[in-house]
Amino acid sequence: MASRADNIASSLSLANFSKATELKKRIWFTIGALIVFRFLSFVPLPGVNPLILESLYSQTQGGILDLFNTFSGGSLSRMSLIALGVMPYITASIVVQLAASLHPALMALKKEGEAGRKKLNQYTRYGTVGLCALQGYFLAVSLEAYGASSGMQAVVDPGYVFRIGAVISLVGGTMFLLWLGEQITSRGIGNGVSLIIMAGIVAQMPTFAANLGQAYSAGDTGSVLIIGLIALIVAMILLICFFERATRRLLIQYPKRATQNGMMQADRSHLPLKLNTAGVIPPIFASSLLLLPLTITQFAGNSLSPDSTMGSFVISLNQYLGHGKPLYMLLYAAGIIFFSFFYTAVVFNPEETAENLKKNGGFIPGIRPGARTADYLDYVLTRVTVIGAIYLTIVCTVPEYFLSMTGLPLLFMGGTSLLIVVNVTVDTITQIQSHLLAHQYGDLIKKAKLKGRMR
Repeated sequence: MASRADNIASSLSLANFSKATELKKRIWFTIGALIVFRFLSFVPLPGVNPLILESLYSQTQGGILDLFNTFSGGSLSRMSLIALGVMPYITASIVVQLAASLHPALMALKKEGEAGRKKLNQYTRYGTVGLCALQGYFLAVSLEAYGASSGMQAVVDPGYVFRIGAVISLVGGTMFLLWLGEQITSRGIGNGVSLIIMAGIVAQMPTFAANLGQAYSAGDTGSVLIIGLIALIVAMILLICFFERATRRLLIQYPKRATQNGMMQADRSHLPLKLNTAGVIPPIFASSLLLLPLTITQFAGNSLSPDSTMGSFVISLNQYLGHGKPLYMLLYAAGIIFFSFFYTAVVFNPEETAENLKKNGGFIPGIRPGARTADYLDYVLTRVTVIGAIYLTIVCTVPEYFLSMTGLPLLFMGGTSLLIVVNVTVDTITQIQSHLLAHQYGDLIKKAKLKGRMR
């Protein structure tokens, strides 16, 4: 028989949404914060010529800058105040998370609970400021040399004044985005940083549709290709929704405990192991490492002679590591599989989980607590990660191959972008449903109190 919570969850509808005043305020706040983010993406850095910059950026497409530009909603191509986006924070958080799993002092800090978590978050922010300053300085220096060989200067007045101003502006822009993300998390709906990344990706949709329409009008793209593209996007979204919610549930048994009626009852629960424990980290790391050499050689430009040994090496490297090339696809797939296992081993510790189960008196039926439980968890997690790594490889390489075959530069429908958009959307919808469910529970409690008073 269905419980009261199941009945309420099944009856959730948009009709109840109009009554949830608190939820509507949170949603409007989230929308307003994302609008502020989009406005900031059009505010250029002081001392940068946007028109020349746009012309120069079109000459260096295909590298790692395209990936970061997609995540920042086009802010990098316009060189706005938030050109770096929240990627320095993501990098710093990953580094701190890895260090907390490997360094004994940080590992002990991680186990301290809320106080340790706040300390790690503080280290993450310090790392974000350092990364922003470092990346901002190199970005300013690159802008000064950007297009110098072709006679076009992206910076109006190069020098240390521009570099200092650019670093301060970029650090301030990224830290403001972090503050905005924290406000969305606390006063809005969903995870603020994730929503900012998703908003940047979704903001490319109009450009994606316009480019596709222009290609169709010019006769470069046929109707069959457009239908196939739409079908591929829908299939990828359905595949991501299925695998991101798929889990391997392990039965956990607890000792029998006495109830109020004096009967002995055993408690049972489940330990869910996600098929994709690593999330979107593997494709981001793999693509960043592969596109980094291409980006460096593009910035090198004409400084290397094609007749020299280094010049010929750079040309060969660009040819073999281009989008859709067999070597690129092979290394991309291998990188995704490697980082899937590596990051899963970092975020999930079988020994720690087995120890926590043993302390709480829980055990897996048929498996001894302690070392045997840790070995069994590692055994199951390894096989689950194999499926997750294959799923990530398919989701990321199939769109990449399709884009390379069609010649459409549409990073919006890349596997990494689709993973982020679908994951954040599902998480936000889940939180909205939780708020609606809590609102209905509040109504039930109020009705129960009124009935009690009437009696």
